[in-house]
Amino acid sequence: MRGFGDWLVLAALVLDAVLLAVVELVYLPLRFDGVLLPDLGGFPFPVTVLLAAVSTPLLVLAAARLSPKLPVAAAPGFAWLLVTLWLMLGGPGGGFGVYPDWRVLVLLGAGSLPSAVVLGGVLGRAQRAAGFRG
Repeated sequence: MRGFGDWLVLAALVLDAVLLAVVELVYLPLRFDGVLLPDLGGFPFPVTVLLAAVSTPLLVLAAARLSPKLPVAAAPGFAWLLVTLWLMLGGPGGGFGVYPDWRVLVLLGAGSLPSAVVLGGVLGRAQRAAGFRG
């Protein structure tokens, strides 16, 4: 990281990850029940899973452009994961914000696994560029 501007960009990326985790958990129980979406018999519509699968790897990739070192590149992904787990397991008031069901597991997988793949690729390219022979 070259200067103060890079630290501000990293802080903005981490803040984006935190806000995305909150939004994704709030809208995770969205259903076709006639309240926000049309009434289709209460069929679940976890659109935030797709949002997590697309946004968290992009945040990790943007952080990796600042520095390919693990603490910098992984900061948005770890922030997203920590906030998601914190809000699922108790949150600020100690009560459960989201009760565990299949959508929660899919959200965790969709946000974490693609980010881990992107992070692994970034770290691998950095090692290859440094001339690592292992």
